[in-house]
Parts: sequence; structure tokens; C-alpha cells
Amino acid sequence: MDYVIKDLSPKTWYLFEALAKKHNGVWGGCWCTWFHQSKTVVRGDSQTNHDLKYRLINEGKSHAALVCLNNQAIAWCQYGPVNELPAIYHKSEVEKTGYQKPDWRITCIFVDKHYRHQGVAKIAVEGALMLIQQRGGGLVESYPQDTNDEKVSSSFLYNATKSLFLDCGFEYIEKKGKNHVIVRKKVKKQETGSKNPTL
Repeated sequence: MDYVIKDLSPKTWYLFEALAKKHNGVWGGCWCTWFHQSKTVVRGDSQTNHDLKYRLINEGKSHAALVCLNNQAIAWCQYGPVNELPAIYHKSEVEKTGYQKPDWRITCIFVDKHYRHQGVAKIAVEGALMLIQQRGGGLVESYPQDTNDEKVSSSFLYNATKSLFLDCGFEYIEKKGKNHVIVRKKVKKQETGSKNPTL
């Protein structure tokens, strides 16, 4: 299929909104706001989170790679700098003494229920890496689940799997919490005049 990667922005909000609405705001009305939480970014009910997400996008404080097919978003991969996505699980365990903050985090991957188990999550991660490359590259960190080759419902895999990230060239760093790991990848800045890869 001819997938197109689009950056989440005020112009592409309608694509993101339609996909989230189709799935009742995603994860109980989260609207992909969980990892944005801070003293100044406060979540609430589904409508509050919808409005919060829209505001953050318009302020340039929320990023994602949208995987589109026939001008409809079928998946996204949320990414952003650390100060944009501060609310990671097991934060004290991750940001321990000597922690080198990455330039970017990938924190949430969501795929339309009709397109799961078709490799779309990997395309979403590759799309995020492509957009990060366009934004100057840098060190990218993420926290996928280590399923130990066991079958896990995709509804629980909010950040995909360790094996998917390793397939995308990430390096395993260490375990985090009970079922998740820390992975990292260095992304080079896109060279001037180079073409984007076909996804």
C-alpha cells in the first residue's frame, strides 16, 4: 500500500482528530495527552483532553508522525523533545544519576483497529524517525514493552514492542519497570537536498 507520512500540525489536525474520535478518544479519552503532563499541562476528561491536544498542537508543543492512506490517518507515532513529553512511566528509574537526556522521545504509538498486525506500527516509528531527521536529528529514546515473544493484546501496547524498535535500528539499553525497556538510536541530520525515503 502507498502510505504517506504527514507531520501532526494545525493543518493535519483533522486527520488525527478523525482517527481518535473513531476510537472514542483512544484509551478512555486520553487523546494522546498522557505524556505531556506537567505542572502547567493538566489533563481531564475526554473533551478537556481533546481541547488540550488541539491547543498544544497549535502552540507547536505536540508532535507525531501520521500514517495516512487514502487521505485518512490510520496510525500515529508521538515524538517530541524531553520537555514536551516529561511524564514518562518510572521516571525516577529512567532519569537516575548520570542519565544523559536524549534529544527526542517516542512515547506513544496507536494504530487503527482495522489495520493492526500489518506492519503499520513500524511504518509509524520509521515516519517519526524521518521527521526527527528533518528537524536536525539527535539521540532518540523510547520505552517499548518486552513481550518475551508472548502474544499481548495490541490495546495494551501503547508504545509497541522491543522487537519492533530493534528492527528499526534501536539499541537495547536496559530494563524499565516490570515489562518495559529503554532503547536508543542516534539519528543523523538530513542532508540538504536529499529525498525522503519511500514508506
